[in-house]
Amino acid sequence: MRPGIHPDYQQVLFHDTNADVYFVIGSTLKPTQTREYEGQTYPYVTLDISSASHPFYTGEQRQTSNEGRVASFNKRFARFKRSH
Repeated sequence: MRPGIHPDYQQVLFHDTNADVYFVIGSTLKPTQTREYEGQTYPYVTLDISSASHPFYTGEQRQTSNEGRVASFNKRFARFKRSH
């Protein structure tokens, strides 16, 4: 590797606020906040979602609508339907 062209790699504390889970992962991010975790101080980044809270990884199913796209469209635009 050429010196001086790569960003600094450091251990960063990520906090999934949705699941209240912490991860210490190597990263090139340079957050301004720090937080103490397990006796050490790390640069700190908050996350809205991670593998600890994402439905794909947790197996949790979230359903927003029972209708399909066509049924939803027909329901929304039924008043504009022409009668022959």
